[in-house]
Order: sequence, then C-alpha cells, then structure tokens
Amino acid sequence: MLVVFSMEIKDQSLLKTEAYIDGKWISKSSSFKVSNPYDGKEIATVTDCDASDMNDAILAAEKAFRIWSNYTANKRSRILQSWYKLILTHVDDLAHILTVEQGKPIAEAKGEIKYGASYIEWFAEEAKRVYGDVIPGQSRKNRITVVKQPVGVVGAITPWNFPSAMITRKIAPALAAGCTVVVKPSEYTPLSALALAELASRAGFPSGVINILPSMDAPALGVSMTSHPKVKKISFTGSTRVGKIILKQSADQVKKVTLELGGNAPFIVFPDADIDAAVNGCFASKFRNGGQTCVCTNRIFLHTSIHDEFVEKFAAKVSSIKTGNGLDEKTFIGPMINEQAVSKDLELIEDAEAKGAKIVVGGHRAQDLFLEPTIICDVNNTMDIFSSEIFGPVAAVYQFETEEEVIQLANDTNYGLASYFYGRDYALIWRVAEALEYGMVGINTGVMSTVAAPFGGIKESGFGREGSKYGIDEYLNIKYMCWGGVE
Repeated sequence: MLVVFSMEIKDQSLLKTEAYIDGKWISKSSSFKVSNPYDGKEIATVTDCDASDMNDAILAAEKAFRIWSNYTANKRSRILQSWYKLILTHVDDLAHILTVEQGKPIAEAKGEIKYGASYIEWFAEEAKRVYGDVIPGQSRKNRITVVKQPVGVVGAITPWNFPSAMITRKIAPALAAGCTVVVKPSEYTPLSALALAELASRAGFPSGVINILPSMDAPALGVSMTSHPKVKKISFTGSTRVGKIILKQSADQVKKVTLELGGNAPFIVFPDADIDAAVNGCFASKFRNGGQTCVCTNRIFLHTSIHDEFVEKFAAKVSSIKTGNGLDEKTFIGPMINEQAVSKDLELIEDAEAKGAKIVVGGHRAQDLFLEPTIICDVNNTMDIFSSEIFGPVAAVYQFETEEEVIQLANDTNYGLASYFYGRDYALIWRVAEALEYGMVGINTGVMSTVAAPFGGIKESGFGREGSKYGIDEYLNIKYMCWGGVE
C-alpha cells in the first residue's frame, strides 16, 4: 500500500506493490517497507518474495519460453516497441517514482527513464538482426551452417542506483533474443521495477515472459536463481564481492554469466589538455547521481603543472552544488542511499586526512543521508581511498609527473571498468588509450554511456557486455550444423 506520494502520480495504476509472476500481481502476508532516502519517510509496503516464489516465477518463465521463443523476430520487436512507447508516454510518472524511492534529482531521473527506454528501442531493432552464417565446408560433400538460438530463462539481479535503466539494459536484449526473464530488483527501489512490469503487461508480453520479484532476502533468492536448472543465464550488476558469490553459485551448472561489478575509475589530465573542458568533464563524471555509479571518476590524476589551476576551477564548481530533495528542480545532488554508504565515505575521508591529505571543499555530513560534495587533495596510494570504490560525492585528487608514472598508478587496481583522460597530443592519446587496463576509455569526455556502445569491464569489474550489437550475443547460443552427403 502506498502511503505518501500516490496522489502525485497521474496514472495511479503504475503504483504497484505486489510481485509480478506469470502475468499476475501476487500479494503475500509477508512484506517490507520502502523509504524515501531524502527524509526517511515510509512510502510503500511491498510484497516480500521467498524461494518458493522464485521457483514459481522460473517455472512460469520456462513455460513462457516455449511460446515467446517461437514468436517471429518481427512480432517480438513490435511488442518491445510498444513497451518503449508506453515508457516514454509515462516518463514523468516513472521519474517521480524513481526520485522518491532512490533520491536522485528529478531531471536525472527523467534522463534515466529515457536512457533505459533507449535499450528497449535498440534491441527491438536488433531482434530482427540475429544472423547466422554459411561457412565453406571441409569437402564438397559437406556444408556448414551456424545459427543462433536464445539461451532460455534468464535470471537478472539489479541494483538500486539505476533502478529502471539497469533492468531494461539487461532484459531488453534477452527478450529480443527470445529469452524469458526473472528479475530480482534491489529492495531499496522495487517500485520502479514494478511500474515497468505494469507497462510491459500493457504492451502485450505473454504471461510469464517477464517476472519481477521484490524481496528483502536477496541471498536466498539469489541461491534459488543460480541453482535452478531451468535458469540458463545469470546477469548481475552490483558489488564485486557479491558478483564473485553469484559466479561461484552459477559454476555448479556452468551457467552463462554476465557480471557488471565495481569500478575504480581514473581521470587523468595531461599538461596539454583543455583545462576548462577537463574540469567540466570531471565534474559530470564524478558527481552524476551523487557519485553513486560504477563508472564515476574515483581517482583524479593531475599533472603537477596544471594541478593548481584545475583544483581552483574544480572547487568553484563543486562549491556551487545544491543538495536537497530530488523533487526540487534546483537540486543537483540528492541523498545517498543509506547510512552505511555515508559512513563508509566519511571513514575514507578521515583516513586520508589522518595520512596527510587536505580537504579543499566539503568533507562532512550535511544532514541525515547527505554528504557534502567533497574535494580532497594531496592524496596518495597509501590511503584507503586509493583502492576503494568511493560511491559517493567525494573527489580524490593525486599528482603525477610522467606518462609512465600515471599509467602505473591508474592501472594499480583490481578493477577495470571505466577510465578517462584529457589531452591533445594524438600520439599520447593512442599510447594511453591502449595502455589503460579498462573495458571502457573516455577520451576528452567524462560521459560515455550510450546504447550504441558495449558497456562492461575487465579484471574484477566483471565480464560480458551490455548494449550495442554485442549485447544481444550474451543471450544467444551458437549452434554449428555440419551437413554431410551433399554431393
């Protein structure tokens, strides 16, 4: 039952608090509360699913797979396009729901809804482009053909920081390929997921094709998902620690797995860079969603010759940030997601200060779940912040002298998701781009996520790619057919 903001939503039927299994809204006696991180007020009481519900959803998805996978690509594409159009029609309501349960500013929330919808549109088109091959045979008596087929039931586990886009980015390619899906959204942000399910129902997906299971017991549902023989593929976005658990659990049945895990993104500014452009790019990369994204800038490496100029201009921008209620159009950064997130960043700041770092801007809790936008200078690799994923509005600044030095520092991490650098020397750009050990490199830009590009990392940031023409391959099996006796 919604208790706070229901009257502010134009389409009240988007406010769902029950599980969505086999095309039905399922209510249970067990439930959990969802709160607005801005003021801590309860906004909803949501059905709390358990392992038996997961089993029911998987069986429903397996049954639906026999129907959905036999639809023509054109038919699947049309239903996906219908879903895409419905999401854009209801972008304001969806953004409002997202802001109230997650905290991000309303403008960012609208951007996320549109960004997430773009994956549905993209893969609606890619559904019609799952091509095979005819390969020259080893003799005149043989012919070789290759076809691609959907893997089957897909289990998706999604995070709270992008509660709409992380779902669509995973399940749009799965659905386009002919798979069916079971989704466990974050317990902090289930309302966005359930609203998407309502619109999917209106778009005409058959019962069981999409299933959404909110739950407080993520470990139990994760085990149920990874251990079930009918689930053929797992896609997870979240922490590296949990990702490793998911991978181990999936190994017993050798399931296909896509992992999009933590990051420790470097942002390098070379002496020949356009400083103003670099400041703007760093600001956008660091403080998007209050720094609560896996591709946010984590470590800012400035050449000593431009360090002071950059910090002065960067500090001026950061000092102007307005924090507050995400529903306020003037708010640039909303609250952090919970107390644990705030406390962790405060501990990183305190450790850095104790070891000689200097706070230029911020550095303290503002109120409740708000952390002041912060810049710390004179940071070095002996401090905890160097090796930790900050996941908050804290910018850690380092200095370097040579290209070789900064490449070594940038790569000195177990993570390998996103990286950024600014410079004008094209020879240097090629060298640095090739030397950075990351799945994604932003060159003279601080924002690079787009549906047309393959999103994903290397090392302990995971494997597999989401988006682009490569994204649908994660949900397909390749079958080789050798034809004998042709001649």
